[in-house]
Amino acid sequence: MNKIIFLSLIVFALVVLPVANAQFGAPAYQKLTQLIIDESENIQAKHVTGVSNSPVSVNLFEGAITDSITVTNEDGKELEFGITGMSDYGSITIFSPEKNTIVKYNLENMFRQSDNILTLNIGYPKPFSIIFSEKTELIFLNNQIIQLGDKKGISINSGGYVNVDYYSEIPKHIEEVKWEENKFDIKIITDSKIDEFNFDQESKSISFQINEKNKFLTVTMEEELLSGPYTILLNDKKIAYTKSISKENYVSLSMKPQVIGEIMISNSEYIDGLTKITSNDTLPIESESIPNDYFIWLVFGGVLIIVVIVVIIIMRKIKK
Repeated sequence: MNKIIFLSLIVFALVVLPVANAQFGAPAYQKLTQLIIDESENIQAKHVTGVSNSPVSVNLFEGAITDSITVTNEDGKELEFGITGMSDYGSITIFSPEKNTIVKYNLENMFRQSDNILTLNIGYPKPFSIIFSEKTELIFLNNQIIQLGDKKGISINSGGYVNVDYYSEIPKHIEEVKWEENKFDIKIITDSKIDEFNFDQESKSISFQINEKNKFLTVTMEEELLSGPYTILLNDKKIAYTKSISKENYVSLSMKPQVIGEIMISNSEYIDGLTKITSNDTLPIESESIPNDYFIWLVFGGVLIIVVIVVIIIMRKIKK
């Protein structure tokens, strides 16, 4: 009888007192943990847990809306659960996970927006994935460019916090250039205004003016155009960038210029070769004069040897 009363009190505390800090049940084995973002930037969290013979607990993402939580088994049957804490990572307890269990709920106030950029800073103590809507083509994960392509998702294999930026509406600038009878489209994605675009066939370089600083800038083109490896200059100084390559042999170069000015993207081999040719100690000023100078020194050396021999002969005769 006492055991029944004790268990009843535990269940009552878990269901009725959602702010309790105690955690009841061993951590659940999570087969899947993901965030799904729709076209309106609404986020739904989903956890799929394995079978267990005893109650298990599942940590929730920060920002969880508790009244949106649903817990069902793989057959769609709703299961009893209790909320055991909402500070830091809140968690729920599932009392009878006799089959695979699906936990779903919504998150709120997760995005920060600056102009046309949406920023999501989120973390979880276990591996998780983020699925984006169809309209999202590229993202910046901790400032590293990722072309989503057909996959539309990323995996955070080690868990922890990540910073994800992407455009709410992608600002595209398309420039067409011609090289050796072939035409190429260069796509520039940035919120900054682009001026004075130019393609130099001889140096195989692209240049343009940016008019705002601290804006993401991504240039996408066919690899054949500049061929790589690449050097990117901002006002004649090298800047860091990240590169990604798609299956269609397109390359995307992404950077975040800290000042306004001219961006130049060129083939590194051309830049290195130009530096070598124009250095003062690589080529002689008058290379055609080398054969004549060599001949003069050869004649002078021969004459000097003859003079030395004659002097020796004369000195010997004088001694005799």
